[in-house]
Amino acid sequence: MTQIVQLVFNDFSENTYLLFDDSGECIIIDPGCHNTAEREELAGEIARRQLRPVRLLNTHCHLDHVFGNAFVANSYNLPLEIHRDDLPILQAVPQVCRMYGIPEPEPSPQPARFMEEGEVVEFGNTRLEVIHTPGHSPGSVSFFCREDRFLISGDVLFYGSIGRSDFPGGHHDTLISSIKEKLLPLGDDVSVYSGHGMATNIGFERVHNPFL
Repeated sequence: MTQIVQLVFNDFSENTYLLFDDSGECIIIDPGCHNTAEREELAGEIARRQLRPVRLLNTHCHLDHVFGNAFVANSYNLPLEIHRDDLPILQAVPQVCRMYGIPEPEPSPQPARFMEEGEVVEFGNTRLEVIHTPGHSPGSVSFFCREDRFLISGDVLFYGSIGRSDFPGGHHDTLISSIKEKLLPLGDDVSVYSGHGMATNIGFERVHNPFL
């Protein structure tokens, strides 16, 4: 069974995820660690659990989700994987940091490969289906584990809310379509781990989310 560790980093309270199973292999999704203490917390969690990081993935490339890309890539010799449509978002991070007055850590590496809708991310004994869920950003993706019934949704779907669509490349109607056409059909029992805040599930959001 796949286990999920949620670490909350940076001033945006971003959720960084470690996913691992009994093979000891793990993947790192959206490393938001912004300072030395946060980088040490991430590395310490990996070391304490004796995990072997094998992939570095971004659900999308807004600054709070990529602050730690360089640290993870350099520490564990991992190539970065994103959706092609979010490449302009990644390349704009230095400018956005200056706009917000936020010191940029070491710049993110450029992606080594692009994930595609429908492909399967494999590590250890775990398989995650890549679902392209644009609207918050053009290249937002969600990761669905069909066997263990959970979804890593990035900033697409939250507990009682949805992602913003007023950033460059965002689009409200596209975001709603992504959720209704691609995420809700996964099933009410599917747990949802979002880019910010607490976990939820599809069934709760179908009934109670005011945006849906």
